[in-house]
Amino acid sequence: QVQLVESGGGLVQAGESLRLSCAASGRTFDLYTMGWFRQAPGQEREFVATIRWGGGSTDYARSVKGRFTISRDNAKNTVYLQMNSLKPEDTAVYYCNAVMSGIIYWGKGTLVTVSS
Repeated sequence: QVQLVESGGGLVQAGESLRLSCAASGRTFDLYTMGWFRQAPGQEREFVATIRWGGGSTDYARSVKGRFTISRDNAKNTVYLQMNSLKPEDTAVYYCNAVMSGIIYWGKGTLVTVSS
C-alpha cells in the first residue's frame, strides 16, 4: 500500500508563488512517475505536470509551462510543484499522483486559491 500526502496549498494573490509538496510512503520501491493534477470547481480533473522517477524527465500541461516546475527528492520520495506567476484560473484542488507497479495512487488534494 502507498500513501500520498500533499501540503503547501493556500490563498495567494495573482502573480505570487506557491510550492506544493507530496510525500509518498509505504511500498515505494517500484516508483515509476509522480505528478500533479488539478480540479477546479465544476470541471474535470486535468493534468498539470509529471516527472519520471528514474531519469527525471518532465512533462507539463501547456497552460502551466514556463510558470510551474516539477522536481523530486528521491531520498525523501517527495515531489514538488513550484508554481510562479499564479493566475486566478490556477485556482483548484491540486492532487498528487504516483504510478507504481502499474497502479495509480492519489493523494487527497490540497486547495490553491488565487485571488485577482
